[in-house]
Amino acid sequence: MHTDTERCVRAVQSKDARFDGWFFTAVLTTRIYCRPSCPVVPPKPENMTFYPSAAACQQAGFRACKRCRPDTSPGSPEWNQRADLVARAMRLIADGTVDREGVPGLAARLGYSTRQIERQLLAELGAGPLALARAQRAQTARLLIETTALPMAEIAFAAGFSSIRTFNDTVRDVFALSPTELRNRRPKTTVLTPGTLTLRLPFRAPLNPDNLFGHLAATAVPGVEEWRAGAYRRTLRLPYGHGIASLTPTSDHIACRLTLSDLRDLPVAISRCRRMLDLDADPVAVDDQLRTDPVLAPLVDKAPGRRVPRTVDEAEFAVRAVLGQQVSTAAARTHAARLVTAHGEPVDDPEGGLTHLFPSAESLAALDPESLAMPQSRRRTFTTLVAQLAGGKLHLGVESDWAQTRAQLLALPGFGPWTVDAIAMRALGDPDAFLPTDLGVRRAAQELGLPSTPAALTARAAAWRPWRAYAVQYLWATDSHPINFLPA
Repeated sequence: MHTDTERCVRAVQSKDARFDGWFFTAVLTTRIYCRPSCPVVPPKPENMTFYPSAAACQQAGFRACKRCRPDTSPGSPEWNQRADLVARAMRLIADGTVDREGVPGLAARLGYSTRQIERQLLAELGAGPLALARAQRAQTARLLIETTALPMAEIAFAAGFSSIRTFNDTVRDVFALSPTELRNRRPKTTVLTPGTLTLRLPFRAPLNPDNLFGHLAATAVPGVEEWRAGAYRRTLRLPYGHGIASLTPTSDHIACRLTLSDLRDLPVAISRCRRMLDLDADPVAVDDQLRTDPVLAPLVDKAPGRRVPRTVDEAEFAVRAVLGQQVSTAAARTHAARLVTAHGEPVDDPEGGLTHLFPSAESLAALDPESLAMPQSRRRTFTTLVAQLAGGKLHLGVESDWAQTRAQLLALPGFGPWTVDAIAMRALGDPDAFLPTDLGVRRAAQELGLPSTPAALTARAAAWRPWRAYAVQYLWATDSHPINFLPA
């Protein structure tokens, strides 16, 4: 995108917010970089140059605009619609892997050399993994400075900086303000709640919250998730501890409240919440493609901007997908709640009714299979899955290769196409995952006059690629599907 100068200039001159996060505009005369929708008067085209990432802008010596705050743009949708090396690396960097494990750890997870990863990231993004992680640390620091009353020294280490000096230098380089000056720019009306971080999660409009939050609320596992006072709330298992996220949809952002046992988990918690809500999607591109089908076009026009509800924990979702095989949503929730009560780690939630983290694969692998109230065949499927996850033979992280993981899942007993595609869509994040055998999809297809047999429907759905997972959301919305409502 950033190499198409004419298109980028048009987007900047029209202040088109749809391109925020796709590319960044660096102004040669002021040495400032902006998002395309920056409200200031656009610079002359000859004074613009374009970069694919905020990190590349910073590495080239540009500082973030104080008006449009480009460092808070939605993430590029590229990293959630691709499964190549660069996209998988970007998902891992957003999940904090470089800060925790370094570039060698990133390379080990991806199965490539550090040199190969650095070369590919530089070629496509104009910045290597260290620069990309540095940009993320700077944004984390800014959030902590503006939303907490923590001392700067605590913020520096919580954001992942190795020293206070590096923290101070980075904040000045990126924002052209010292940490103290950033804090002084905070609105005087800001209310700070000890132990809680309040922030805004941006997205590209439009966003239809009904299917997104309705699905999460209707399938919520008691003790781990709940819908309370207009917000979806859930517990989070994080690298350094645990957390609780409260997410409320508004017209132009998702209001997010995070309570963390360790502030070093802030960027990971934000990344996982954004991924669960599919906030980095490009709904205009998705909906334009689906509108080319005359049957789907009225559904898209009626409620544009549907997202794919995903997960904060891929292994958790795989376990829940097995629990939900051939049973109702209510029965699946009951099975999961029993596991949570018996094997989940207790947490304290003074603001609501959350009581546990979802059990880890290791704890589930140690349970007595006879204690599972399910048929023998599904019990075998469950125990095989958790053993594979606990033993490290099956990886379902953000770095997963979608095709390879699909093949691994299909080789497990009891895993058919529906379960595998559900995991691919909700856990792995494949935007083209499709569920032609799903009862709700088949009923919707029949009602709309689409082919209702799986083979014929799959053939018709070829025209919806690469967005078939989003087509599933529109098809579900036509049926009295139990997840298509938003509780009061």
